[in-house]
Formats: sequence, C-alpha cells, structure tokens
Amino acid sequence: MSNRSIDKVAGTACVSRGDDVDTDRIIPARFMKEVTFDTMGEHLFEDARKAAKGNHPLDNEVYEGAQILIVGKNFGCGSSREHAPQALMRYGFNGFIGGSFAEIFAGNCTAMGLVCVTLPDTELAKIMDSVELDPGQQIAIDIDARTVTYREGSLEAGIPDGTRKQLLEGTWDAMGLLLDASDGIEATSAALPYVAGY
Repeated sequence: MSNRSIDKVAGTACVSRGDDVDTDRIIPARFMKEVTFDTMGEHLFEDARKAAKGNHPLDNEVYEGAQILIVGKNFGCGSSREHAPQALMRYGFNGFIGGSFAEIFAGNCTAMGLVCVTLPDTELAKIMDSVELDPGQQIAIDIDARTVTYREGSLEAGIPDGTRKQLLEGTWDAMGLLLDASDGIEATSAALPYVAGY
C-alpha cells in the first residue's frame, strides 16, 4: 500500500436522518463564491441548522467531534459542486455511511480520500438507532473487509470495487500521483521536439 492508502476510518458518528439531502442543503450556493475551501466547514448545513433552531444534529453537543456521518438515501444529490464534500471534510467528517449516495458526490468524496459506504435499510436503521442511543461508541469502516463495526457487531457494507481499489492503493489522490511522476513527465517532455524545440 502507498502512504496515501486508506484502509479504515474510525471514530464516533453523527446521525442525520432524511433522504435526498442535496448539495445546496449541505453547503448553500452563496458560499460557492468563496475563493478557497478553507472556511467551508463553518457553513456546513448552515440554512438547515438555522431553520432547525438548535435542533439540527450538528448542533447537538453529543455529536461534537464526530468523524463519521450516518445519512439516509441519495445523500449529496443535486448539483455536482465539490464544495459539499469539502465542507463536510473541513467540518471534520472523513467517512459516510448511508443508504445510497449521489454518484457525483461519491466520486468527489473519493477524489478527496473520503469514504462512502452503504448499508441495506434494516442495518442502516439499526446503526442509526444505536448511535442515537450511545453517541460515544466507536464506529469503524473497514474498506478492505467491506464492513462497518459498531457496538452491536459487524455489518457487511457496500463499496464499489473501483472505489475500494483506489482507496486501498492510494490512487484516489490524482494530484499526488501526478507529482510523484514529475521526473518522468519532465523527461518525456524534454524528449518531445514540439515541446523542447521551441
């Protein structure tokens, strides 16, 4: 495995119930004009949190410091903005367990080294109930074994083969791969007459 390989995500979890949570809800569009992603985490679910008036899961102190977010179906649907996984990562989440994820959202997560795995409805409901009952319990997502472990046992998790391979082999980091190959790129460039001849 490379030093960019990710084989496991572990920590406490936060439960955010509901299906079809779109990227505009995750990070409202007005924050897309930010020059960098640095402050995105501060605005995570900002409008939803204001509307919930202190009753949003992120405003519940029992979930403070959670690294894994447990969600419903079709999480991250809507626009393809990468600001959504950026906001989630900068808030502190690095793993997601859900019924399903929007394809582009899941791809953006993988490109950032964030892990998305799915569970069938019954198992998802059980782990949501368990975390709400005991928010301090440790949750582990094992990418290699394709499992989610919580205090009541281990569940078989879904993750596409290609995504699993990218995370385990560290090839999810396209920029890192490009930088690692910089010597070879320079050598190839120098050998091309239409590049080096000018």
